[in-house]
Amino acid sequence: MFIRVLAILLVILVTGYPQETPLLTLARLKYQGGGDWYNDPDELPNLAKELNQRTNIATYENEIVTTLLDDKLTNYPFLFLTGHGNISFNDQEVIRLRNYLINGGFLYADDDYGMDESFRREIAKVFPNQELVELPFDHPIYHMIYQFPNGLPKIHEHYEGPPKGFGIFYQDRLVVFYTYNTNISDGWTVAHNDPPEKRELAFQMGINIIAYVLSH
Repeated sequence: MFIRVLAILLVILVTGYPQETPLLTLARLKYQGGGDWYNDPDELPNLAKELNQRTNIATYENEIVTTLLDDKLTNYPFLFLTGHGNISFNDQEVIRLRNYLINGGFLYADDDYGMDESFRREIAKVFPNQELVELPFDHPIYHMIYQFPNGLPKIHEHYEGPPKGFGIFYQDRLVVFYTYNTNISDGWTVAHNDPPEKRELAFQMGINIIAYVLSH
């Protein structure tokens, strides 16, 4: 079902046809392992509002929480994963996530400083023969609607060094996008009082990610 929704939304994005269209649903992934998957619950609703205000991508504005074992998982073309702590997928969840991704789904993971080690470990279970590769600055995800010639913006200063965006590809399609040392989604919430210019960059990057997902 979600592949059909992607196709319809792509038409909306390209043509701007606004009437009687299904809503894109951005779903937060609830995971096991003890990490705070629920961190900053206003992040996706705030991004959805910006999508509705700035683009023709009709987006559901309430937060949806799902799990990898949810029967409705394939209704959601976009999964969002974040947190500070440990992530753990059991064998069944690994299979469900792999099937979801290779059949058209997309996972965006944003390290909120503390989940890097466990995310890399768990995603390696999902794609044991593929590695997270750093995306070059000329990758389309950085140039969909807003231009980021130097790659990811750095939203939250926690560690020194530049932000990095990594991906996993399946049959030449980006199926996992992982942002590290930036915390893009921090700028989508009001809780941390990021400067307005940082929040703007965060929303711009978020919109680019969604636009990329719907067109590839």
